[in-house]
Amino acid sequence: MQELQIDGAAIGGDGVERSEAGPQQESQEGRAFLANLARELFQTEHSARTHPLLEAERLGDVPPAQAMRAVSAHAEAVLSELPSLMAERGLPVSAGGSAVGEAFSVLRDHLADHLLSTEKSYRGTLLGMRHGIDLVELLQYVATAEGDTLLAAWCARWLSARRPLVEAAAGELAWFAARPARARRAAKDGPVAHLLQGLVNGFERAAQQLRRLAATAEARTKGHGAQGSTAG
Repeated sequence: MQELQIDGAAIGGDGVERSEAGPQQESQEGRAFLANLARELFQTEHSARTHPLLEAERLGDVPPAQAMRAVSAHAEAVLSELPSLMAERGLPVSAGGSAVGEAFSVLRDHLADHLLSTEKSYRGTLLGMRHGIDLVELLQYVATAEGDTLLAAWCARWLSARRPLVEAAAGELAWFAARPARARRAAKDGPVAHLLQGLVNGFERAAQQLRRLAATAEARTKGHGAQGSTAG
């Protein structure tokens, strides 16, 4: 069968890329890939446990909060089984990944959320949940490629449990649509939030004014140019 050579990788007649790396190197790369994904999973699940609870506490006893609590509860259960799952495979039991997740949570809670409206904060948490689904899908593919059928099956169970919870949380965006005043309210209320939001609003107004001035100056320049052409 004729093969093409593109960027050091052989492409067979069936169009499938064939790496020049030997089986041993491919196995090492696959294990390293799994290890990186395992670390990221600890970080992502820590965020999935923490951020939805923060959203729920701010929202109160309303349907979007209930959807967030359901995701957090699932992440809590996952984090309890992840260490043994990864240790059995010689993959990282990542305290570092959890620490990174904690750092992001603290940063968001103490800075970013001061600048967000309630619905933007909710959508930001939802985005992180969707990232988790993409991550576990990829982990499942890599586990299958590496022949780890048990890990791939665990990923399938995770996805079957988490996807409906995230979809339910996404469906609650309609709740915000029906309550625009609540949606636009600051995610965190207090002096710091009001100060930062005031600064941001001031910068936005200044930027709008500058854009208007620039547009006016450009229009005048074009007007003068057209007059000069007519005079010529």
